[in-house]
Amino acid sequence: MEKRTMNQKLKPMIYVACLAAYNAGYLHGQWLDAAREPAEIQEDIRAILSSSPVESGGDYAIHDYEGFGPISIHECHGVPEVSRLALLIEEHGEAFAAYVSHVGEEYATEEFFQDPYHGHWDSELAYAEHIFDELYIYQLPDNLRLYIDYEVFSRDLFLNGHYSVNAFDSGVHVFTSY
Repeated sequence: MEKRTMNQKLKPMIYVACLAAYNAGYLHGQWLDAAREPAEIQEDIRAILSSSPVESGGDYAIHDYEGFGPISIHECHGVPEVSRLALLIEEHGEAFAAYVSHVGEEYATEEFFQDPYHGHWDSELAYAEHIFDELYIYQLPDNLRLYIDYEVFSRDLFLNGHYSVNAFDSGVHVFTSY
């Protein structure tokens, strides 16, 4: 079994709505690319609010989102945090979104993601077989290789310092706990 090179790329988007228009019965908003600098997103939000059918369209909310994988974006999420997550998801794909869903937004940084990430694999067992073979298989005599129980090794590996998060299509993303 091989490490999978697929890492689905997501396109994080948010739907920003004018609250004054919404409260007056109008649906006035726009889908925005969230994987941009906060100032660029804020500029688009100002344009949405200035074109509101209601005069005092000063407040906004994020009413919908897509492309963030298992991460929930709420209407009161700040633009800087949405931008940060979206930029990292765009760069690292679904693996980063899976990581965030496991550790939480407040702990999810690029540095803390890259160090423990071991890639996308068909299964925990496929990863364990790879690790065992890389570290030990060539040190064993041929007649002993038949006795290796990869399933037990995999179980122990994932009970003691490794974890996986299911990938969106299939397989798992493997991480080391520190």
